[in-house]
Amino acid sequence: MTASGFNATNLGCSLTCKDLETSIRWYRDAVGFTVEHSFEHEGRVVAAVVAAGDIRIVLNQDDGKLGWDRIKGQGFYLQINVAGPADVDAAAERIKAAGSSLLSEPADRPWGARMFQFNDPDGFKLGVSTPLVG
Repeated sequence: MTASGFNATNLGCSLTCKDLETSIRWYRDAVGFTVEHSFEHEGRVVAAVVAAGDIRIVLNQDDGKLGWDRIKGQGFYLQINVAGPADVDAAAERIKAAGSSLLSEPADRPWGARMFQFNDPDGFKLGVSTPLVG
């Protein structure tokens, strides 16, 4: 423990999906993650870890107990940091080529980053960003 708090080294993320197989395919094919692990229960995939670089997202099958039509991820945002501006643009093109739309196009922002935003199939908001140097 340090004087300012604790020594965190990573932040995990777990998202509940309405249709797990659709979400796995979307994160893999549209965004570019790989499926690192999948977890089965009684012969059915109930969770998967998708990975890109050092980022891991756990995708879990929703059981519907809280309702299928509830809004997910409100007030929540996941930011994926990439190496450079060309990577931001390439990610946006890949997502659009897979048939998904963006909430905002890649652009240089006044706070010194190039970024764009999009929603996953369950409505969770994500962004891809890189700092602008110079």
